[in-house]
Amino acid sequence: MLRALQSVSLMAATLTTGLSAGLYYGFTFAVMPGLRRASDRTFVETMQKINDAILNGWFMLLFMGSLLFILAAGGLHLAGDRHVAVPWIVAGLVLYVAVLAITIAGNVPLNDALVAGGLPDDASRLAELRADFEDTWNRWNGLRTAANTAAFASLAWALVRHSA
Repeated sequence: MLRALQSVSLMAATLTTGLSAGLYYGFTFAVMPGLRRASDRTFVETMQKINDAILNGWFMLLFMGSLLFILAAGGLHLAGDRHVAVPWIVAGLVLYVAVLAITIAGNVPLNDALVAGGLPDDASRLAELRADFEDTWNRWNGLRTAANTAAFASLAWALVRHSA
């Protein structure tokens, strides 16, 4: 029974972490480059709408579920007699905590500031909102994409080690 719980929790951790890495990757290499070509009004309005739409249960399942599944997988693997996956689960946990910290300290305040700026009619104010947001948000997103991808890779390797 313990082995089955270890497998299920590690698979859930790997899946949710991989999906969130893919989400951030999509923003890094498709969404944001596409929006870079848009007007200031389109950019600001679109990012405001995305920031509103992403706050849903499916995103929260990835965002917080990854952490909970990683913790569960780590605890269940520590409870067993085989610890070969534990170092990789711990690495995944540390990297995923970095994703949470980057998101909470970097991306969320920028998202909040963009929303607080509204959608002004003044072109110079739109340009200012965008300038205060875009490059910094992209840097933070690039960091969390890298950290999340590394967390996913660590958990995938933990799954391999667990199965060996």
